[in-house]
Amino acid sequence: MHDSAPYPQGTRRFGRVNWLGLYTLARREVMRFSAVWTQTLLAPLVTAGLFLLIFTIAIGPQRGDVMGVPFTTFIAPGILMMTVIQNAFANTSSSIVISKVQGNIVDTLMPPLSGGELVLGYLAGGIARGLFVAVALAAVLALVLGIVPSHPLVALVFVILGAAFMSALGLLAGIFANKFDQMAAITNFVVTPLAFLSGTFYSVEALPAVLREITHFNPIFYLIDGVRFGLIGVSDSPPLLGFAVALSATLALLALAWQMFRTGYRLKA
Repeated sequence: MHDSAPYPQGTRRFGRVNWLGLYTLARREVMRFSAVWTQTLLAPLVTAGLFLLIFTIAIGPQRGDVMGVPFTTFIAPGILMMTVIQNAFANTSSSIVISKVQGNIVDTLMPPLSGGELVLGYLAGGIARGLFVAVALAAVLALVLGIVPSHPLVALVFVILGAAFMSALGLLAGIFANKFDQMAAITNFVVTPLAFLSGTFYSVEALPAVLREITHFNPIFYLIDGVRFGLIGVSDSPPLLGFAVALSATLALLALAWQMFRTGYRLKA
């Protein structure tokens, strides 16, 4: 008697979306950073606290109000968002680079996961890490500085969008880099300048006209500005404009990451 295969070769057996595989990948990414929470969650909180303390001691007493609020209150949302985006970027980029260096990236590519499912699985881990850091920092700011979000939903939307944007950028960086020194170069010469030169510690209105125009091409500026509006109710640009720019940039990065996973660019031999 001739036995025929239940599914033709190459046919997906999980419908349009492999929900089990997607959940497993996302859960792995969350467990990966939560297993070393002192490095991935506690350390960023300490770093953010030191930034806030140093700027408050060094500049706070001498600096007048910025956009109608005390200087310390003004920089707090920027420090929160900078911490979120740095951790979201680190989560996805380090996951892929470590897998490539250790030679076990094949364990992620072999399961029946599409390019979109791989992107979403990694993205979930980066967003989760960013949200954990954001919630913890927001609680600290409320207790220490008395900052209660003026527009909580706006702040939450921009935090999630910022974590998604940097998670997508981390995917691209992780796919491109084959060694840790390449990853370090991307972090030091691309991510850090974008984060620090985006209005984190100052209002862009204080910049010369040329630098102000250049800053408006930086998506991270709109992310920080949006969170600042959500937390303390002031911003350099309209929140809706910032949302549109940040969302468009995030979707573009995700589409590029999907294409790279789909074709196996710099992932498959």
